Amino acid sequence: MSNVNEAGVSAFPIRPAAMMNELPEQFFAKLVQDVNRQIAAGHDVINLGQGNPDQPTPPHIVEELREAASNPQYHKYSPFSGYAFLKEAIVQRYQQDYEVELDPETEVAILFGGKTGLIEISQIMLQQGDVCLVPDPGYPDYWSGVALAGAEMSFMPLTEQQAYLPNYSAIAPDVLERAKLMFLNYPNNPTSATAPLSFYEETVAFARAHEIVVASDFAYGAIGFDGQKPVSFLQVPGAKEVGVEFYTLSKTYNMAGWRVAFALGNREIIRLINLMQDHVYVSLFGGIQAAAARALTDDQQCVTDLVARYESRRNAFFEELEKIGWSAEVPKGSFFCWLPVPEGMTSREFATIVLEQAHVAVAPGIGFGEGGEGYVRIGLLTSEERLREAVQRIGKLNLFA
Repeated sequence: MSNVNEAGVSAFPIRPAAMMNELPEQFFAKLVQDVNRQIAAGHDVINLGQGNPDQPTPPHIVEELREAASNPQYHKYSPFSGYAFLKEAIVQRYQQDYEVELDPETEVAILFGGKTGLIEISQIMLQQGDVCLVPDPGYPDYWSGVALAGAEMSFMPLTEQQAYLPNYSAIAPDVLERAKLMFLNYPNNPTSATAPLSFYEETVAFARAHEIVVASDFAYGAIGFDGQKPVSFLQVPGAKEVGVEFYTLSKTYNMAGWRVAFALGNREIIRLINLMQDHVYVSLFGGIQAAAARALTDDQQCVTDLVARYESRRNAFFEELEKIGWSAEVPKGSFFCWLPVPEGMTSREFATIVLEQAHVAVAPGIGFGEGGEGYVRIGLLTSEERLREAVQRIGKLNLFA
């Protein structure tokens, strides 16, 4: 067989590791391509399929970065595990918001965005033959970390009948024997469900009984509606013995592009996260850490205002849904809505129709796992006016008549 390419140049063989063929398909990459194709064709697309905050980072945080960027101290390598002042700010915020006591040196790890930590925890805790319990539907990047670790997934169905909480008693004994890690995510992406304290109490007892590490993805922890503040997994006594919680500044402070997050909880797991990151990173730019600390320690009115904005958008959106006969459970948290598709239609089919005919982008539920079939996820990440217009456009298709 010739090893010469079309240009007549000898082609060097690239033989990637087998692991590269095991990575899950990036489902939402195609969604982005489809949306961009409609935009390129000249259509005004209302994109409700993304999870990217639409508001700018609050000015006082930006100003802190601007000032910090001129500080020569931050032009050098940062401490490998992050600056102490950021860890102390994190501990202060968790104490004030959740009455959770943490040691900044041993129970906090600084992360390059929440996704990094969610990938790392699988690589740290899992190996070939191990099982990870994963919510279905759930955030697809959990799958990526498990695949990179060479482990297996066992899906925990999240259904409306169970308030989108997993039923631990339904997990098979042989799965429990091999399970080493479990992902939870409340407020939930994609279903927008929240979890009560009693659920986390049950979770801690379950995890201890079966020696399963809990990874609580608390990305939307600041976003609760109707006066209800989301519950942190770490608020339950014993939680730090069995797991860690991941928190990101992306959603709380509109800092998605800044890539600042942290893991909190079990000291040994935090040590292992820091150890892994010692081999991969040299911590975040110090100026960003200074701005993150300012975000966490300054007045939190910007967070209160943001949550009120999302709640107002939610209310406007559901007012329009009612007008076209599209019934769904009203979200209690996060900035997502989880909506059933018309009977007889798959989530992909519905998403394709509303994109091509109404020029509204939604995320098909199947992209979050088999349990997501029959639903679509929309983000409350545009103005009330555009949210209402999106529903009106879909209503003209008479899919819910």
